[in-house]
Amino acid sequence: MSAPGPRRPRLAVFKFASCDGCQLTLLDCEDELLPLAEEVDIVHFLEASSAVAPGPYDLALVEGSITTAEDAARIRRVRAASRRLVTIGACATAGGIQALRNFADVAEFRQTVYAHPEYIETLATSTPVSAHVPVDFELRGCPIDRHQLLEVITAYLAERSPDIPNHSVCFACKRRGTVCVTVAHGTPCLGPVTHAGCGAICPAYGRGCYGCFGPSGSTNMPAMIPLLRSDGMTDEDVHRILHTFNVTAFAAIEPEADQP
Repeated sequence: MSAPGPRRPRLAVFKFASCDGCQLTLLDCEDELLPLAEEVDIVHFLEASSAVAPGPYDLALVEGSITTAEDAARIRRVRAASRRLVTIGACATAGGIQALRNFADVAEFRQTVYAHPEYIETLATSTPVSAHVPVDFELRGCPIDRHQLLEVITAYLAERSPDIPNHSVCFACKRRGTVCVTVAHGTPCLGPVTHAGCGAICPAYGRGCYGCFGPSGSTNMPAMIPLLRSDGMTDEDVHRILHTFNVTAFAAIEPEADQP
């Protein structure tokens, strides 16, 4: 009888408060997903299979923000069972668009939305996973980029650090050969302060960046906000463009006078 082969790394994917878009990015890898499945055991991924296995896990990918007490308890269990934990997407890394609740009265929302709000148990805030447990890497985006996701997975399988750039979308525009929409057309754009990863899709089609990947490694918001205003945005417009997918991440670096 031949000796058993080496144990394959165990990969798990977990969902919290989110739209599932980042998990779908993994499924959309298509050609790359089958070879990946030959290198790892995908033991927990409810978006793809109802078959699940308990930990320990070599790598856990976590989508979604923490919005309930049950979520907070569950993410601690996931962390305890995972050798490496990577958060994927704006919800998991910054609280997501649902973190708009952090700047309002969640009880009022609950009364407005639900016929029987007394049945709804929720926290007053939507917070990133890193606010509750240690995270090994945060992969940004709404949704994440498939190539960056594959880089993160293969990097940890190879026991190395992921090679994910921390520069702004402006660098991506230059590499793509896209003319700056702000300079050429006066179009408001968050490219100078937004983390690269999308491939600068919006500017390539004449639209300003919306900040889907959150703040880049180095930002200058005190200079950015007057620039947006000079491009024709009102104070309300500036608030709206900064308070979307990554509201808490941008709010953390937004000048105090411009807070909602």
